Amino acid sequence: MTELKDKVAIVTGGSRGIGASIALELAKNGVKIVLNYVSRKELADKIAAEIHEVGGEACIVQADVSKSEEAHYLVEQAVGHFGRLDILVNNAGITRDSTFKKLTEEDWRKVIDVNLNSVYNTTSSALPHLTESDAGRIINISSIIGQAGGFGQTNYAAAKAGIIGYTKSLALELARTNVTVNSICPGFIGTEMVQAIPEKVLESIVAKVPQKRLGKPEEIARGVVFLCKDGDYITGQQLNINGGLYM
Repeated sequence: MTELKDKVAIVTGGSRGIGASIALELAKNGVKIVLNYVSRKELADKIAAEIHEVGGEACIVQADVSKSEEAHYLVEQAVGHFGRLDILVNNAGITRDSTFKKLTEEDWRKVIDVNLNSVYNTTSSALPHLTESDAGRIINISSIIGQAGGFGQTNYAAAKAGIIGYTKSLALELARTNVTVNSICPGFIGTEMVQAIPEKVLESIVAKVPQKRLGKPEEIARGVVFLCKDGDYITGQQLNINGGLYM
């Protein structure tokens, strides 16, 4: 088991939804948090305040991690503020759903840039610092859609499936180091993104879930903590948190 107190983590897309829950849960375990956001600073400030309320430390950094120079800035700000980096949670993601026939090139590229290219951008800048940690962790948030596909989500599915392949390959490369690389594949989680699905469609999705409910963001967050704390011999894996919807 790895002691997490005073470790430092970057959580991309950490101002709301799953990212916010991950940041908060890590903070409760003693991790110092670098909270990344793109716009809506008020949401990042709110999560940072909640982290401080539970006795944690957090700083917020505005950066669009789909752009390599801004991802590098995020990492440098993290190390400059806390002096080290131990954990990178690649959580930033968006959807631009459309059937392929109607999918625009702009919406294809935007989803690939934010959901997949950002993972390269942050990791390439963070890796030199992570290898200096006694227990470096890279955790990439993929999706059940990257495993099973999703109607009207070719762009999102391609990005999330890419994360899984990326995770396995990087884990092989880093297996001899002290850095583990894993992905988490959430099912349908009760976030703002999922709640935006039309009610009848959402009802049909929940009906297919063996546990008959949406997941909770904190259930994904506890998976991240598990990999950080107890994942010394776990690398290159997909942790499926989906209520049994995909096995």
